[in-house]
Amino acid sequence: MARVAINTGTERSVVGHLVSGGVFSAVFALSTNYTKYKKQEISKEEFFKQTLKTTLQGGIATASAIATANYVGKANYIGALGAASIGVMGVYTTDRVYDKLEIQANKTKEIEDAK
Repeated sequence: MARVAINTGTERSVVGHLVSGGVFSAVFALSTNYTKYKKQEISKEEFFKQTLKTTLQGGIATASAIATANYVGKANYIGALGAASIGVMGVYTTDRVYDKLEIQANKTKEIEDAK
């Protein structure tokens, strides 16, 4: 059975797109979160936390998408599935780590407030 490759163009740099995806996400997150901060919907601390989280997730998702497209261009669909899965897990893990850090910060604050 012949493998069918989809012409996705020239192979692209995964690391380069990690950076550009992070920058794009940072610009988006900064503008969105700054608006929320100015409307006093979020604190300054939350502004920075959300911006950092979105920046990391955007970089991971973009790099994963590029890696996936590179594998599809080579008709390596197992590699494409792996690259996409790594991206999903990277974004998910970033979200879970952020939540755990948030819980820990809240516990620390409660302990400090109790003193």
